[in-house]
Amino acid sequence: MPQPSTTDRIHRLVPAPAGRTHLVEQGTGPLVLLVHGFPESWYSWRHQLPALAAAGYRAVAVDVRGYGRSSRPEAPTAYRILELVEDNVAVVKALGEESAIVVGHDWGANIAAVSALVRPDVFRAVGLLSVPYAPRGGPRPSEIFAQMGGDEEFYVSYFQEPGRAEAEIEPDVRGWLAGLYAALSADTMPAPGAPDPHFVSPGGAQRDRFPTGRLPHWLDEHDLDLYAGEFERTGMTGALNRYRNMDRDWEDLADHDGAPISQPSLFIGGGRDASTTWLADAIAAYPTTLPGLLSSHLLDDCGHWIQQERPEDVNRILIDWLTQVTSDK
Repeated sequence: MPQPSTTDRIHRLVPAPAGRTHLVEQGTGPLVLLVHGFPESWYSWRHQLPALAAAGYRAVAVDVRGYGRSSRPEAPTAYRILELVEDNVAVVKALGEESAIVVGHDWGANIAAVSALVRPDVFRAVGLLSVPYAPRGGPRPSEIFAQMGGDEEFYVSYFQEPGRAEAEIEPDVRGWLAGLYAALSADTMPAPGAPDPHFVSPGGAQRDRFPTGRLPHWLDEHDLDLYAGEFERTGMTGALNRYRNMDRDWEDLADHDGAPISQPSLFIGGGRDASTTWLADAIAAYPTTLPGLLSSHLLDDCGHWIQQERPEDVNRILIDWLTQVTSDK
């Protein structure tokens, strides 16, 4: 298989258990697999691909199953997290490698963490952006989410019913994405005390609480067009099916209850991201849950879309960590 140069960005389709995975590759060197979250695509890593390539790494950003040009199985059960782990393994093998460093953002952070947990033979280090690692345990996720918000409905519960969120999003994908991206970005998120966009009012829609009028600084019209165009083509169901498997994931990972991840690890969170404030206890537990943690950072005045809001900071931290991981090897 031909290797890309530092300046080339190459699109590929490689075999995967569900059919195919679309990936974008740049650079040569140790393989770094980049896994995006919801509702994004490989494009969320557009600032990291050239930076990692220039630093001497083979950077590969995938479209997760259900997104973009990757396969979109119809069965909701095809989106359980262990299936997505096997997609990651298949990418590594298809690229002619035996192992990789895996880095994920948002849902991609969960996928990356479980990849490292269940396949340490393939994933020798793991970087987590925005969503901390919290080992499997406690009640069923659906039971926890149902208790959140009082009279309001937590967005995860809202997403779990097939077709419900699609009915809100798909008539105006571009407008919904613009609102969500703004709602969770540090420079455009609602002011303290305003209704929280993570919750839905009875009889309402999630977008009722999104800010309107301007895009966050990291997102221009071209970027928004690219994201919206992908979801207008594919629909939202493949992406939303990740939320519809959380109880199945809880069942599938029963043998890993409370399990730590021992490989060298990294965490980067946004200081104004609800993912890091709500899960502060998970971050505090890292000495136990991530005993291989080499680097942990909270970026001030940063929201959820961390590698796009603060690309220079994230690139610097990632490359410093990767240098340590690969030099230790």
